[in-house]
Amino acid sequence: MTIESQTRGQGMVTFSAILLVTMGIMRILDGIWSLTQHGAAPHLQGGLLGSKLSTYGGVWIGVGALLILAGVGVVLRVQAARWFGVAAAIVACISGILWIPYYPVWAIVYIYLAVVVIYGLVVYAAPSEA
Repeated sequence: MTIESQTRGQGMVTFSAILLVTMGIMRILDGIWSLTQHGAAPHLQGGLLGSKLSTYGGVWIGVGALLILAGVGVVLRVQAARWFGVAAAIVACISGILWIPYYPVWAIVYIYLAVVVIYGLVVYAAPSEA
């Protein structure tokens, strides 16, 4: 592996870590917003987690914390954190998929960001010590 490809890979991994933290902050802000809303949301009737926004808020805050933790681990270059970051991005992607019927544009953007993170963490793996 050349030095140029190693540098490019490190940049993509750093970019993925920054995206993980940013996505986590966005998801926590979504969770806080939903916790400030009271009662049921009529457009969420039949939603996987019910129609109470507070339920979604709790889940989003948990997903956001997971994403931030993964992003910090990736920034610290912990190898296990890269795979934890992939798993966290998959959870983020699923949480975006569940939201498509209600806010399609926002959900698709969120899914796209999660896929970029997965790509960055999987394709640019650490060079082997062979």
